[in-house]
Amino acid sequence: MTILALDLPSRRRNSRRNLAPAFGLSPAGLMLVLFFAMPMGMMIGTSFHDSSSGALSFQAYERFLSDGLTLTGFWRTTVMSCLVAVAATALAFPPAYFLARSKSRFRIIVLALALAPELAGVVLRTYGWLIILEDRGFINDILLHWGVIAEPLSLSKNLFAVVVGLTHVVLPFAVLSLTTSIQGIDQNLERAAQMLGANRLSVIRMILVPLSVPGIVSALLLSFTMAASAYATPALLGGAGFKVLATMISEQVLFYVDWPFAAVMANALLILMLIVSYAGLNVEKRLRDKRDAKQRG
Repeated sequence: MTILALDLPSRRRNSRRNLAPAFGLSPAGLMLVLFFAMPMGMMIGTSFHDSSSGALSFQAYERFLSDGLTLTGFWRTTVMSCLVAVAATALAFPPAYFLARSKSRFRIIVLALALAPELAGVVLRTYGWLIILEDRGFINDILLHWGVIAEPLSLSKNLFAVVVGLTHVVLPFAVLSLTTSIQGIDQNLERAAQMLGANRLSVIRMILVPLSVPGIVSALLLSFTMAASAYATPALLGGAGFKVLATMISEQVLFYVDWPFAAVMANALLILMLIVSYAGLNVEKRLRDKRDAKQRG
């Protein structure tokens, strides 16, 4: 007697099971297409039109590459974002290490203090720094009262003020990114290094920092992109003379109504973020491969 076994129903179940993740991601994918991909495509298309006639033209790109003020704003945006990324990541590492390793009852307090800036709006935090850094602000009043300086220091309306304000804005995100990365590192590695005679600084420099490279790169990229796209903080703390791409795009849209030129600057900002992100991910991959090669060797 011959028995035939058909597995068609199981295949159907497997195919349905394989399609389940796609169906689960379809709402998010639809949202990305409608509210990200389509607007970005429209913006790129707008950049290839003439601002007066609406005909296809490269005039906006030619203007961007030949306009000294726009190029200065582009490089200022790059420098500002790099400084904010480095400052936020460096300042975030100590509290992130404490949050990842400490079991103290003060851990909740440190976590609350690290996330406290996000409880207030960006404009409110920026005005707080403006009060602190302006010519007759808190710092200058204290220094003048103590006789340390004879005239107010120029702490606002410049790059320093913008970097300070943006570092305060992006710091909580850098802390969370680094905390997650450090929590994934086995504490036995640190204990073993200390048992072999390494001090705390050597453990951090030789073990903790190399193993937390993914979190460091993530914090740098997140801080860079948030700083490069920020508008309120550079506009308020930088003043009218401190032009970055975000404030220049706003001027072109609201005051000059030059949508093609604004789209070109937005495209330049997007390309800058993509280049920095690609470079950062490549550096992280090379460092990880180098570390894995040393471990295998």
